[in-house]
Amino acid sequence: MDSITEEELLQMVRDFIESESASPISAPSSKALSHNDQLPYLALQEILRSASETEAGVLEKLLMHVREMGIAGEPSSVKKWLVRRLKMDGYEASLCKTSSVCTFSRTKDLQFSGDYEYIDVMVRDSNDDQKPTRLIVDIDFRSHFELARPTATYKELTNTIPSVFVGTEEKLKKIISLLCSAAGQSLKQRGLHIPPWRKASYMQSKWLSEDYKKVNVSPNIDLGVGE
Repeated sequence: MDSITEEELLQMVRDFIESESASPISAPSSKALSHNDQLPYLALQEILRSASETEAGVLEKLLMHVREMGIAGEPSSVKKWLVRRLKMDGYEASLCKTSSVCTFSRTKDLQFSGDYEYIDVMVRDSNDDQKPTRLIVDIDFRSHFELARPTATYKELTNTIPSVFVGTEEKLKKIISLLCSAAGQSLKQRGLHIPPWRKASYMQSKWLSEDYKKVNVSPNIDLGVGE
């Protein structure tokens, strides 16, 4: 994705609001899934709905700022703008960048790498002696797990994922583990190989690598959005 339009950002907001306001956890109605197929779906819903007050508070501010945006913007600039806004709200927000390298098992000479940027928010309890909790923020979360030829079961899972994600590292690990396992099953059922960039280890490196770097965010970022 080269740019994010206003319509796409608003759709992300609607997707998240709909996922949060959905009725209590139930089996998917659009597909007659077997009992075994329903288990990962229900597990994913349970993980997504276990949001703390802190996560909900960050989310509320984030979605409010997304609504304020007046025009499209380049993804990196949009994230920097959101970081600045969250800082103005009193949050310890940062733009983080990771670099992932993926090696094909058949030939170690064939590699590819990719950089990714996301937002993190360090939340501290009233007791300053406690280690702060790190929240991961991603405004295009669902797209990372989409497949070109998904099975019906996997499609149900990706439809459950919100476009806008705010959660702890532990919650993110659980989602990645569940989705990557399901993606592997979907690819196998389609007679396709599982590429290395679909493995949980590679997916985790996007957000959970210990080698991430903090990106400097200027206090003045002009996106042409409402101030």
